[in-house]
Amino acid sequence: MTAAPLLQTDLPGKVHEGKVRELYDLPDDRLLMVATDRISAYDVVMPNGVPHKGEVLTRLSAHWFNRTASVVPNHMVAVLEDGGAAAYGAPDDPSLVGRSMVVRKAEPILVECVVRGYLVGSGWAEYQRSGSVCGIELPEGLQEAQQLTDPLFTPTTKADEGHDMPMTYEEVEEFVGPDTANVLKLRSLALYGYAAGVARERGVIIADTKFEFGLLDGEITLIDEALTPDSSRFWPADQYQSGRDQPSFDKQYVRDWLTGAGWNREPPAPELPPEVVAASSERYTEAYRLLTGEPLPGAS
Repeated sequence: MTAAPLLQTDLPGKVHEGKVRELYDLPDDRLLMVATDRISAYDVVMPNGVPHKGEVLTRLSAHWFNRTASVVPNHMVAVLEDGGAAAYGAPDDPSLVGRSMVVRKAEPILVECVVRGYLVGSGWAEYQRSGSVCGIELPEGLQEAQQLTDPLFTPTTKADEGHDMPMTYEEVEEFVGPDTANVLKLRSLALYGYAAGVARERGVIIADTKFEFGLLDGEITLIDEALTPDSSRFWPADQYQSGRDQPSFDKQYVRDWLTGAGWNREPPAPELPPEVVAASSERYTEAYRLLTGEPLPGAS
């Protein structure tokens, strides 16, 4: 029987609560990053969660952190497993196993580093209006979901509340300085290029994704999550066809249901029906299986 989704944690030392993750102080200048099963859409958290979602986010991030650490440094120390909490001064709570990551503290760089390999979502909407994305002019006549000749670095602001806003590369340079902007761009494109190639071999298209970086020991370091169904669009490669909406292994399914239900994207959000919750959970766990080659531990 599938366990009920975990929507909230209440442990000592909480320092931050986001839409999905909750952060707790640990000894040795570390944090415990707990991914709940909450799901958000259009910057609003849904009233009910998706079973296994938090574990998919944590374990899939760890998978990519491990695979890319030699190229781009990241903040991961370890995923919290059974019997491992005491070694890090973390609470010994079974509900945290698999969904929690011990990380090193970093100073966040407040830019969302979005990379687009395909013209979809807000990028497609902007292209239809202006023929460009984040100030980058694109050829005429492109179709929805068309693969771009080269992946684009299309950063946005990182807002604690409300919507992130697109930034031109020049605006990023003004905000963080030319050297930092260049590193953010190069590391984002390198991570996307590597992951997109690996995923394609496994039958998955990574249409776009976003990364977050922070300063750790003076180094620009990958933080938060990496290449998960929350931060990326994952499409089955064998069903891809440009010029239309794509089936996906991410939360686009929830967005589409909300749009069809007539929700105006203002809180409160409607409760997701059981069949939407179940289908979403299946998509998240299938993304994990396809990208790692292994079933999600504990998922039925």
